[in-house]
Amino acid sequence: MTEELNVGKLVNTHGIRGEIKILSSTDFPEVRFAPGKKLLVVPADGSPKFEVTVETAREHKGMYIAKLEGYTNINQVEKYKGSMLKVPSDDLVELPENEYYFHQIVGCEVYTDVDDSQPLGQITEILQPGANDVWVVKPAKGPEILIPVINDVVLDVDIQAKKIKVHLMEGLLP
Repeated sequence: MTEELNVGKLVNTHGIRGEIKILSSTDFPEVRFAPGKKLLVVPADGSPKFEVTVETAREHKGMYIAKLEGYTNINQVEKYKGSMLKVPSDDLVELPENEYYFHQIVGCEVYTDVDDSQPLGQITEILQPGANDVWVVKPAKGPEILIPVINDVVLDVDIQAKKIKVHLMEGLLP
């Protein structure tokens, strides 16, 4: 079964003609919400998920306003407020070299450039505080380690093997 990735949340309706407001959680909203694109709607109430096709979409005040094919009035879409919008993981946008999706990084084992035999820990979360991302690494014992995603620290990322090699600069270990 193909994994499904969140691309947004249906937060409200817009007007009376069946348009919806989407809070985007994708780096490619212009691709995900383009006319003709298919999205999976996962209702918040636990109802079965279903597929919709985007008819039109536009950015509006930090959100996207979309019209879905077959939905022509507010009553048809209002019950889906709070639903998640997803796409299958095999429908990914091609990324430039040395850029990765979060789901590819989370779960990778981190090794230091000094001792490749023992893992430092596993990446459990990715933080986005500002200038660069920060990987949260959970070691077998002890507190979490925060690894800044910068060229001086991240040396090699092997997505296939789920291994990442890092150079631990002074002060990174607790």
